[in-house]
Amino acid sequence: MSLAEEKKLDDAYVMPTFGRFGVEFVGGRGMTLVDDQGKEYLDFLAGIGVCSLGHCHPVLVGALEEQAEKLVHVSNYFYIEHRGSVAKRLSDLAGQGATTWKTFFANSGAEANECAMKLARLRSTRSGKGGTTIVALRRGFHGRTLETVAATMQERLQKDFRPLPPGFVATEPNDVAALERLFAEQGDAICAVMLEPIQGESGVHPLTDEFMGAVRRLCDEHDALMIADEVQCGMFRTGRPFAFQLSGATPDIFTLAKGIAGGVPMGACVARADVADVFRPGDHGSTFGGSNLACAAADAVIAELERGRYDERAAEVGSYLMGRLAQVPHVTDVRGAGLMVGCDLDDVAPDAHDVVAAALEGGVVLNATGPRTLRLLPPLVCERRHVDVLVDVLSAILGAGD
Repeated sequence: MSLAEEKKLDDAYVMPTFGRFGVEFVGGRGMTLVDDQGKEYLDFLAGIGVCSLGHCHPVLVGALEEQAEKLVHVSNYFYIEHRGSVAKRLSDLAGQGATTWKTFFANSGAEANECAMKLARLRSTRSGKGGTTIVALRRGFHGRTLETVAATMQERLQKDFRPLPPGFVATEPNDVAALERLFAEQGDAICAVMLEPIQGESGVHPLTDEFMGAVRRLCDEHDALMIADEVQCGMFRTGRPFAFQLSGATPDIFTLAKGIAGGVPMGACVARADVADVFRPGDHGSTFGGSNLACAAADAVIAELERGRYDERAAEVGSYLMGRLAQVPHVTDVRGAGLMVGCDLDDVAPDAHDVVAAALEGGVVLNATGPRTLRLLPPLVCERRHVDVLVDVLSAILGAGD
């Protein structure tokens, strides 16, 4: 079907929740996407950090073909292949000595975060503490459900959906003093602090080691849980299996989605075993979460990420990417970790959204999180030669007229 025909159907029958570019992708391999006219593009967005092994990786394709021929889905009332294996892989990757981690499988990052918040409140209730307030950070992003929007402390995303569920309080990222004051005032009421180790949707803003350590210390002192939302920054993207491992501050719960199954929908809420065991049968659930197909995909993807040492590749290529971006005209404040990179444009540069549109015309897919900010989340198969093409395209766009 042609782009014009697809657009006509979309406009007539699909809810207008996304502004779409006038491109229809019909194929891809590795870092490359192909549109309906046969034009090739280098993908520095990866479905917003989803396609961790790139497009149509043979390991993932093979796992999906094999599983689809056997069984696609059964109820969570039964045991299935791969589910326990994926959960063990996540526990082993989290490490921390003899600690065992247990996983609840969902379908998205928002669902994984909902599970984490329910678990934190349930633990507080059943332990007798009774606090239900969750501290969340300004500029954070945790999902599109009403509960996760309530935890997303961005006015532009909340204003049109009020009244929102109560039980959340905001604090500034990387402001230890403000966090300490908040705990001094409301410590008994706080059951958890929820944060992204690297804030993604606001433009890739890492939390400092000092702040991460302060969250861990204050949660310990007040019997609250630390929840790390690793939906965007997790799964080997930042140079470690999980971004919290960069700081040394280990959460009680962390959440995953996006890259965990390489493009097949999956979310995961991973909790230390003593926290996870607060749940009892019937407290939480999901019809599709942890399906046969999703678990087979995740098992294959995580095994390949480990086997190929993609954390090391992300660190090496990401460092090269940040260094090259710093040389592009009008680019300022390059930041991030591994292959999760953001940068700002100075006041002389065009609007970042116009830069994204021009880059698409030039055969490169990237993203803008605001009028002055570019975000790059390429597949973890990205190589230096791909970075060089990106930088050439951006330099031509941003250097024009200098």
